[in-house]
Amino acid sequence: MRFAQVNRFYTELPRVLVVDDNPSSRLTAVALLSVEGYDVVEADSGPVALDSVVATNPDLILLDVMMPGMDGFEVCRRLKQDEQTRLTPVVFVTALDDRRARLKGIEAGGDDFLTKPFDQLELSARVKSLVHQKRLNEDLDHAERVLFSIAQTVESRDPNTGDHCERLVAHGKAFGEFLGLSRIEIRDLMWGGYLHDIGKVGVPDAILLKPGKFTPEEWVLMQQHVLIGVKICQPLRTMRGVLPIIRYHHERWDGTGYPDGLKGDQIPHLAQVFQVIDIFDALTSERPYKKAFTPIEAVGILEEETAKGWRNPALIEQFKEFINTVSLEASESLSGAALLELASLPHTA
Repeated sequence: MRFAQVNRFYTELPRVLVVDDNPSSRLTAVALLSVEGYDVVEADSGPVALDSVVATNPDLILLDVMMPGMDGFEVCRRLKQDEQTRLTPVVFVTALDDRRARLKGIEAGGDDFLTKPFDQLELSARVKSLVHQKRLNEDLDHAERVLFSIAQTVESRDPNTGDHCERLVAHGKAFGEFLGLSRIEIRDLMWGGYLHDIGKVGVPDAILLKPGKFTPEEWVLMQQHVLIGVKICQPLRTMRGVLPIIRYHHERWDGTGYPDGLKGDQIPHLAQVFQVIDIFDALTSERPYKKAFTPIEAVGILEEETAKGWRNPALIEQFKEFINTVSLEASESLSGAALLELASLPHTA
C-alpha cells in the first residue's frame, strides 16, 4: 500500500465507485450511498471504470453487469488479476432472477451481488461489511509484504548465499507437490523459503558473517535467530503454519538439534520437509568455503547424516525418490512473483 493510500485510509471517508451506463440507475445508487456518508465516484463504462480505479483507489466497486463494449464481468476479471486492485471488493448489480449472471460473476471473482431496485438497508449493510473487510485485508497484505522485505534484507547481508531463498521457494513447491501436501501446506513451505532465517536480523554482522568457527558464546547467540524469527512473525495469524518451520528447521531426528532438542516425530512434519530441501540447497550451492556438490553427492551426505541419527529415514527415502524422478531445474523457473500470488490464497488453514 502506498503512503497516500495509507494516509487516505485514516483521514477520509470510505470511497465507492459506482459503474453503470444507465444514468438513472447510477443516480439512485449515488444518492443512497451519499446519504450513508460515502465518498462516491461515478463511471459510465468499463474502460472509464478501470481508469477511475487507478485514479481514485476506491474501497469498493458497485458494478453493473450489462454494459456496452466491456461488460462488468470483464472489468472484474481485470481488476482481480491486477496486483494493485485484487483486494478491492466488487459487488455486481444483477436482475432479480438472473442466475446465469450470478454464476458468471462468481467465476469472474465478484465478492457479492445486489439486485435492482436497490433496498437501502441491504445496500448499506453489504457495502459497510465489504469496506471493513477490504481494509483488514489491506493491513494484512501490507504486514506480510513487510515481513518478506525484511527477510530479503537479511539474505542480502550475506552475499555468499546467492538466490538461496528463491531456490527454496521453488524446491518447496516441487517437493511439496511430490509428497501430496495440501495447497496451504505448500504455500507455507514456500513462505518458509523466505522467512525461515528472518530472525538473523537480530544477529550481529560480526557473528553472522564470521568466516571461521563460532566460539561457544557466539554459537548461543546464533541459535537465537529461530526464536527471534518466531517473535517477528507470530503476531500475524496467517503465519501460524510457517512458525514451526522457522522455529524447528534446525532440530535433529535424534534430539541433538536446537532450540528445543525435539526428537523424532516431535519435530513438526513440515519443518522436517523444509529442513531437507534447505540442507540440499546448501550442499548443492557453491560457497567460499566449499564447492557445490552434485545432487547425487548431496543425497549421499544426507544419507550419512541419517545414519548418524540426524534425519528422518523415511523422509530421506522419499527425497531420494523425488530427486530421481523430478527435475529441480524446471522448478527453478518459479519467481518471487509467484510467491506473492500465493499470498492471495485463503488465510485459513
